[in-house]
Formats: sequence, C-alpha cells, structure tokens
Amino acid sequence: MRHATVVRTGLSALLLLGAWAAVGLPSASAADSPSTGTAPASAGLLSAMRQDLGLTESQARARLADEKTATALEPKARRAAGSSYGGSWFDADSGKLTVAVTDGGKIRAVRATGAETRLVEHTAQRLDATKQRIDALSAPRGVSSWHVDPEASSVVVNVVASARADNDVRTFVAQARKAGPVTVKQTAAAPRTFAAGTVGGDPYYTGNVRCSIGFSVHGGFVTAGHCGQAGAGVSGWDGSAIGNFQGSSFPGDDYAWVSVGNGWWTVPVVLGWGTISDQLVRGSAEAPVGASICRSGSTSHWHCGNVLAKNETVNYSQGAVYQMTKTSVCAEPGDSGGSFISGDQAQGVTSGGWGNCSGGGETWHQPINEILNRYGLTLHTA
Repeated sequence: MRHATVVRTGLSALLLLGAWAAVGLPSASAADSPSTGTAPASAGLLSAMRQDLGLTESQARARLADEKTATALEPKARRAAGSSYGGSWFDADSGKLTVAVTDGGKIRAVRATGAETRLVEHTAQRLDATKQRIDALSAPRGVSSWHVDPEASSVVVNVVASARADNDVRTFVAQARKAGPVTVKQTAAAPRTFAAGTVGGDPYYTGNVRCSIGFSVHGGFVTAGHCGQAGAGVSGWDGSAIGNFQGSSFPGDDYAWVSVGNGWWTVPVVLGWGTISDQLVRGSAEAPVGASICRSGSTSHWHCGNVLAKNETVNYSQGAVYQMTKTSVCAEPGDSGGSFISGDQAQGVTSGGWGNCSGGGETWHQPINEILNRYGLTLHTA
C-alpha cells in the first residue's frame, strides 16, 4: 500500500478489536464436574430422550434411574468376575447391567451383585490387547473404525461397504485377524469430523486471543492481520484445530488469511446471529460512500450503519494502516476480522474503531478485494 492522507485519530479512543479480546476457551468449573447429589433430570434432557429414543417422559426417567444404578454396580460386578471378566454393557430392555465372564464358576458371584451374566470366550484383557495391536497398524481410508465389543467377545472392525474389496482394506483385515479375535462388519460411509464450516462472524482463537472469521475463500478464510502472525495455529468455536495463518500483514495493512483443514470446510455464509437470516455471499462488488453496510462479529453480533469514507488512513498506536473504509457501524473487542457485507456483497474485514455498541461509534474495515488480490485468493460465493 502507498500512503494516503493521514487521518489523526485519538489513540485513546481507538481499539484493536481482538487484541483486547484475550478470551480463551471456557475453563472447567464446578458445573462441569459430575454431581454427587441426585439432581432431577432436566426438561431438555427428557425432551431429547423422548424425541430421539422414542420414550415417554416416565420411560425416560426410569431409564435414567436404571442407568445410574448400573453405573454404580459395574465396579462391584467387575471385581466379582475377577480375571474372567469379559466386559459389560447396559441392556435397555431389561434395565440391567450385563457382565460377560469366561469362567462359569464366577456366574453366581457376579449375579449376587445384582448384575446379569453371559458366558463368553475371551476376557476383556485379551480383547484390549488385540485392539492395541490393531491400533499399531496403518489403516487405509476404507476402514472406518474398530472397537472392543464385549457382547460379541471380539474386536469389531468396521469397513466401508463400497471399499470392502479394496486390496489395502483386505490386507488390513488380514493383519487384524492375526492380532486376535476379530469380527468384520460393514458401514455405509467413512467417518468425518463434525467441526463446522467457516462462517463469517463466527469466533476463532489463536493463543489466548479471540477474533472473528471474515469471509470464506477457497482453501480458508480471510480475517484481520492483527489477530495473528503467519504460522500461528487457529482453533474454532469448539476448540478443534482449523488450520494456520498463511499470510498476515499489520500495520500498514490489516489483513490475513487462514488455511482450513482438520475436517473444517469453507461456507459462503455470514452469520445473522438471529437478528436476520444468515446471509449468502454472492460477490464482492464495493458499495459506495453513503450506502448501507452491516457487520457480523463474535462479540456484538449483527449491526448496521453507513459507509462514511474510503481510502482513509487510520493511525493506530502500533502504526498507520492505509486505504481503509470508515463506517458508522459499531463494534467491540473480539469482533476483529469479522465480516462487513452490503446486501449479498462482501465488503471487508473488521479492523478497529472507537466506541461500542451501547453508546455508538465508528469502525474501519480492510476492503476485501485488496486482500483477495494480495494473496491470490478466490472468494467462496453461493
């Protein structure tokens, strides 16, 4: 960028949204720990059990009580089974814990604890050892997963149905069978993570700083440069890894782009945060001065205003940033990097400003097209 006319802005009024937002992921608290009391089931939990398990409210309450009893019983039943313990499971139909044993002589002792029993061939120790040996193998994509199944007294290897004849899959299965008792089952598809798409306005974290996603581009998303330096790791709203800063510039400019991987993907959407419907992004035509413009960010969510000026130089305490667009839209710490959009056209990523969304203020954004051109990126559009 070349210098434009410098606008001296009161440094005490400026805020780098995001640099102030040293808000990490929520830490564990007493509420995160299991309660030792007998708290009643929440209405939300009972509702979910009715909907997803097809239970009445009384059936859901009864099942929760049975599961609590089974959970408390399992250690006692396991001790009673001793070295013949083959695993255990909760039987929803009977409402009881079932314990597998390899020694019939242990059945009476286990039943005395209140558990049901089943005689099986392999101990849990042997099944665990089998799985551990399979864990050391290199699995092809066509192998979905594997786990110890105490009911089957076997390690179950799940293979994607469409890949069952694949040579690498067949080789893996053969190696797994040599490791111990294995049962092969078919599954419909390969697993994927349930991270999320990169959506404009959503939060992300780098170190102890929270910023906001600007816009999805093919291969990642764009955001503010002051949120992180090239190479820094980025995690999403759920704490899972998204990718890394691939390029970053600040001051002088205030833009960056982050690669996307680890099960995340790009989505041409900006969050409306319930104020309006989420907005599809269809292009990046630049709105003129005086046009309405809205912003989405992870702190103050969705707010709108007008474009006040273009090609403005903003003099932050860290140094000047050039060719910025000024708006009357408010913003707050943590909104940095978030989306400025006019209609369905991407405008830029939030840089900084003054004021807040209670008393008002002004905010600048780094125009999107300059970011795309700088890094050779293509905006992900609907």
